[in-house]
Amino acid sequence: MRELVLTRHTGPIDPILYVWGWEIPVYLFLGGMVAGMMILVGIVLLRGRHRERACSCSVLPGVSLVLLTAGMLALFLDLEHKRYVWRLYTTFQPSSPMSWGAWILLLVYPALAVAWLIRPPSVVRGLWPALDRLSGAVWHPRVVWWTAVLNIGLGIALGIYTGILLSALGARPFWNSAILGPLFLLSGLSSAAAFTHMVARDREESRMYARADNAFLAVELVVIGLFLIGLLSSSQAHAEAARLVLDGPFAAAFWVLVVGLGIVVPLVIQSLAVTHRVAHTPIAPLLVIAGGAALRFVFVYAGQASHWMSG
Repeated sequence: MRELVLTRHTGPIDPILYVWGWEIPVYLFLGGMVAGMMILVGIVLLRGRHRERACSCSVLPGVSLVLLTAGMLALFLDLEHKRYVWRLYTTFQPSSPMSWGAWILLLVYPALAVAWLIRPPSVVRGLWPALDRLSGAVWHPRVVWWTAVLNIGLGIALGIYTGILLSALGARPFWNSAILGPLFLLSGLSSAAAFTHMVARDREESRMYARADNAFLAVELVVIGLFLIGLLSSSQAHAEAARLVLDGPFAAAFWVLVVGLGIVVPLVIQSLAVTHRVAHTPIAPLLVIAGGAALRFVFVYAGQASHWMSG
């Protein structure tokens, strides 16, 4: 053991060291938030709300494209061999989550682009009048329906993939749970609903997303509990991994930033707001978004700190 520590003290070799830095949690957070926005956009399109004057569907696709590009940049910065990233698209490996993710991300861009064309922001239409004619061409009911279905399907796949990317790495007991996929999807939906609640121009739509966010937060809290129960009721290595966030070095960040400020406090504030006991403010949505980012950071770093017990 002494020789291992002294002569092989490099991240890519030693499994006990941190290999992933800030880039991966940022990528997972932005990817999850984009996944949530895609699902919300798809639902809006299916309900025909894109015909309304003040519709979030004119904002979310464009914001999603920007956030996804920023997330891809963070992922690119983390890559060890950046010149060979194109090789991911020369093959498809069904057993590789990374391969699935690469192709899902490739399909997300055109799906979001078409959704953006259905209802471009008024500012953009003013600068480019020809966009109105192009937008009208994609308003055909069948095009709108397929765009909605593709955004919902790809959004679900992208959101779950961000969790499966970690759970597929069996060398880390903290990540060794099938619940990570649904948990990250719920967190992405919650962050997306919080953002939409904050930027929606129509008051009724804003209240609708606040109510939806409350539901997402409540379910997310339950899923986090199930995730921890699953770890504690499994092997000793899994139980020790759970204690990293329960009462270990990541406990403060987990309980304060993720559970307290990221879920419980905004859930209380938004519950009071939708029942007209307090006014709607950006505080709760911002806390939800920050809590979603904190969740990824805590889970990525706690996972790298977990390890299997030596015999």
